[in-house]
Amino acid sequence: MSQIPDTMRFIDVPHPGGPEELRISQTATPRPGAGEVLIRVQAAGVNRPDVQQRKGAYPPPPGASPILGLEAAGEIVACGAGVTDFAVGDRVTALCNGGGYAEYVAVPATQCLPWPQGYDALQAACLPENYFTVWANLFDIGRLTPEETLLVHGGTSGIGITAIQIAVAQGSKVFATAGSAQKCAVVEQLGATAINYREQDFAAIIASATLKRGVDVVLDMVGAPYTERNLRSLAPRGRLVQVAFMQGSVVQNLDLLPVMTKRLTITGSTMRPRSAADKGAIAKALRTCIWPLLEAGRFAPVIDRVFPLEEAAAAHALMESSAHIGKIVLNVAG
Repeated sequence: MSQIPDTMRFIDVPHPGGPEELRISQTATPRPGAGEVLIRVQAAGVNRPDVQQRKGAYPPPPGASPILGLEAAGEIVACGAGVTDFAVGDRVTALCNGGGYAEYVAVPATQCLPWPQGYDALQAACLPENYFTVWANLFDIGRLTPEETLLVHGGTSGIGITAIQIAVAQGSKVFATAGSAQKCAVVEQLGATAINYREQDFAAIIASATLKRGVDVVLDMVGAPYTERNLRSLAPRGRLVQVAFMQGSVVQNLDLLPVMTKRLTITGSTMRPRSAADKGAIAKALRTCIWPLLEAGRFAPVIDRVFPLEEAAAAHALMESSAHIGKIVLNVAG
């Protein structure tokens, strides 16, 4: 580890607040513990939980790095005790417990995956947060099967694009909401039926398109304002899978009768507090089921913009504007 510097650059948040609070600073370079690898970061994905943490609304779990960043791609430069699946020099992308907005990050080896063949660091950094989240929620918890139908809200977000791509690839019929003609065109290009939520009532569109049967699964990140219509849009034995609450989690005067009469399931999960073993199990499933599709070119992450690490504030401002389509990435290595 003699070639690893004692200090590194990272994005600091001295005070919770707006994007302008983000700034470059120096801190001690982490060292890998047992079962961990140390990655020299080349690129890091930007995600909405990073924005919430910057605001002081999403503190890291106990033991996690307080530095922002839930996914990063780069080269392993050191391995902790007990690591056998990876070696120094391997290029990996990792689901981080924190610390991705930095030149080095220590990550449990079980949460790492090799770069798909043909991928660069920027592409690889787009994968972990979205693919771990979508796989766990849509296919593990949500149990979406090829013959079923899916409604995705936020169709041009990183999560939304990933969900559409995988579901379409397995043969599911997909509907997705988006807020502009441009974003709806992207949804259609991905193979889903687009619904412009600013101009159309998605529940009415779903009822018409499915002859009032509804869809089998709804993947939602909006929250409270959509809940009643989500339940109305589900078919018998349908599943509402909640992955975020961008517009609130408290629903007033909700009629839960459809849950009983249609035998619906309301579920969801968060990724960050899960154990390394849980995340490792998801990583194994992704490597078996999804990585071959990425390497075959069946689908790929959509990158909206790449910012240098020093411009993390601009990246966060873009994320909060919701004007992006796909992923926002930080180029850490320059």
